[in-house]
Amino acid sequence: MIAALWPPLAAGLALTLVIEGLLRPAVTPFWRRHWATLAVHIGSWVLLFTLFLLVLQRPWFAVVFIASLQLVVVQSSNIKAATLREPFICQDFEYFLDAIRHPRLYVPFFGIGLAIAASTAGALAIAALLWLEPSLAARQSAIVFLQAIALLLSGALAAIGLGLPRLPPCRLEPQEDLAHLGLFAALWAYGLRARRPLDVSRLDSPFAAPAPAALDPQRLPHVVAVQSESFFDPRRWRHELPGEPLMTFDALKRQALAHGQLQVPAWGANTVRTECAFLTGLPPRALGIHRFNPYHQLARRGIPSLASHLGALGYRTVCVHPYPASFYARDRVMPRLGFEEFLDIRAFDPARRDGQYIADAAVAEKVGSLLDDGDNRPLFVFVITMENHGPLHLERPVPRDAPPLEATIPGDTADLRIYLRHLSNADSMLASLQQQLTPRDRHARQGLLCWYGDHVPIMADLYRRLGAPDGRTDYLIWSSSQGASPAAAAEELEVAGLGQHLLGYLAETTRHAQASGGTHDAAGHHQEQE
Repeated sequence: MIAALWPPLAAGLALTLVIEGLLRPAVTPFWRRHWATLAVHIGSWVLLFTLFLLVLQRPWFAVVFIASLQLVVVQSSNIKAATLREPFICQDFEYFLDAIRHPRLYVPFFGIGLAIAASTAGALAIAALLWLEPSLAARQSAIVFLQAIALLLSGALAAIGLGLPRLPPCRLEPQEDLAHLGLFAALWAYGLRARRPLDVSRLDSPFAAPAPAALDPQRLPHVVAVQSESFFDPRRWRHELPGEPLMTFDALKRQALAHGQLQVPAWGANTVRTECAFLTGLPPRALGIHRFNPYHQLARRGIPSLASHLGALGYRTVCVHPYPASFYARDRVMPRLGFEEFLDIRAFDPARRDGQYIADAAVAEKVGSLLDDGDNRPLFVFVITMENHGPLHLERPVPRDAPPLEATIPGDTADLRIYLRHLSNADSMLASLQQQLTPRDRHARQGLLCWYGDHVPIMADLYRRLGAPDGRTDYLIWSSSQGASPAAAAEELEVAGLGQHLLGYLAETTRHAQASGGTHDAAGHHQEQE
């Protein structure tokens, strides 16, 4: 029986190396890589072949099946690298399940036609191979078949066991690691590291310190922090773009306590990397391998955060995200980070959409209702918007109110026009929040607003033609307190430091309110001191 397995074994191994060569950017050829990477590659292929052979009992069927799965991974990696500047990594396997639960966020980037064609071809191949190739176990005794399985399995595990401890070290730079390790070894290296739990006791959280006792809880301002989907100032990328979509943002920058460009650990997607850095104050490097999907660990163990720190000061803490709470396990993560309430898509009228998702205007109204609900405590609302989430090309034909760009940018600008339209809606949301946080009278609390973008939008075709932005987004911190001093100039920040900046201005706003004289009674109303 082993002799009958040599041709599919050899052909399958050669085929996996050919498929690996389809990765873009290209990886280092296997003959120029460390020998341990080849041992892991061979061992992984034999292990997969053995497991599929045990189930299918047809060696050539197993070869085709494994090659098809590898092609899916390679195609996914190439698309991810082209759109997100990062290849496929081991943690991305769980996104295949997300693609089933939330197909709109994933399948259009892979290609709806390609996905249907691949599924159809796979189904036909399975039917054909089951019909054409007879079962190997039926032609041999069960003992001989299982002996062959045991021998192959032993060889595979030996090769993997020999190679894994001797792999070159990872730098946790996915493209570089993939290039010098190859596909199979890189997946193993990242996967093994990801199995180690995050040691939260070793994290130096800036929000772990006790809340300062000097701040009068009756004078604390309401705080609204907005992570605006795909928000950045595109005029830094293309100076000829119109300024109208960011009129409020421009005006608030002139009044802001702080503003500038923001370094974020995400490009085009992977919102939770930016989100986690803002809420925890931890830069990606502090999380090690878990930087790529930090919520996978934070769903199991909480760490100090901006929300828990504000909660200790007496704030009511609410997270608002107009999408299913289970996505990225936010329904489990946010309570561990100190949020008392989580309002997801169920809190919104499904008809209040603009494009594909709940409109920013509806989210602004929800924040307004929270600010007006009569709770005596100061309120911290963390908002994660969705309106400007891609894929942008699904909104064609372009809405009539999208800004015209034909005179300034040549070629197809449909995605950019749609993006600018939603950017204008985000700017209107900013204006609405400014109005809501401005005290209606001297008896009301002051308001503090933090606004920033999670990453630049995905417009891969446009970037290839016109050049790509540098990846930084924009932020501002604004206070309704007239006594606060605006920042003298723009300051570039890492997103992990933005929350600490916000706390600093919160203390400044509160001290100014205390110095102005007066207190709030139990109902939150202002009383003049005599």
